[in-house]
Amino acid sequence: MYQIETRVFLSNSDMNGQLRFDAAMDMMQDCSALWTESEGAFKKYLNDNNLIMILVNRQADVVRMPLYKERLTVETRIYECKGAFGMRNTVIYDDAHKPCLVSWATGAFVNIDTARPFRLPPEINDYIVLDPKIEMDYLGRKIDIPEASDLLSAGKEFPPLRVTSLEIDINRHMNNGHYIKIAMRLIPDSFTISRFRIEYKKPAAKGNILYPVIKEVEGDKIYILLTDESGNPHAVMEFTGKS
Repeated sequence: MYQIETRVFLSNSDMNGQLRFDAAMDMMQDCSALWTESEGAFKKYLNDNNLIMILVNRQADVVRMPLYKERLTVETRIYECKGAFGMRNTVIYDDAHKPCLVSWATGAFVNIDTARPFRLPPEINDYIVLDPKIEMDYLGRKIDIPEASDLLSAGKEFPPLRVTSLEIDINRHMNNGHYIKIAMRLIPDSFTISRFRIEYKKPAAKGNILYPVIKEVEGDKIYILLTDESGNPHAVMEFTGKS
């Protein structure tokens, strides 16, 4: 388990004085990355085997969005590490240690040289501390989009975006949070997020062109794809609104 203490600052709050959703996802991602750095033996194993962990999916459920100046605790815990995948929970708590946002995510271990998944040996659990899985409504890793076959023709397309060095992180691909930041620009201000899911398909690199496509289903779900020029998705996102 790893925790960071933070606050809702002016720079990460919206026009209503709430923590921005994309900023909350950044907090979760940063806490998860610091967890890896805090596990010395596990970090050494990754370095010795030239491995990195790539985020595969995330689900985040909103209990409530914290307000400007609130003190927060972000907590990450790994609850399973098996094969080429590790599963973790990350929770943002308020000052009374009540959850504001809860999430689960899957990471894939990838060899830096080959860019291929790496299956960890069973004894990997000797290198890390596993914590209990938190209670939440766990949905699947894959996002099924209604009428997926005609999504590109039925959905609304937006101007393409070029990935610049501002979006690239230390792993030399577009940071996970920037997919969400792009999507947030396409969601109406009146849409209040209660649940978010993202499936990462193919990392975007500097210079890649992203083609955003959005489709709203029955008023309570918005699906956003960021595709390449051939329509193959880099990321698929599902936003569920409050009923």
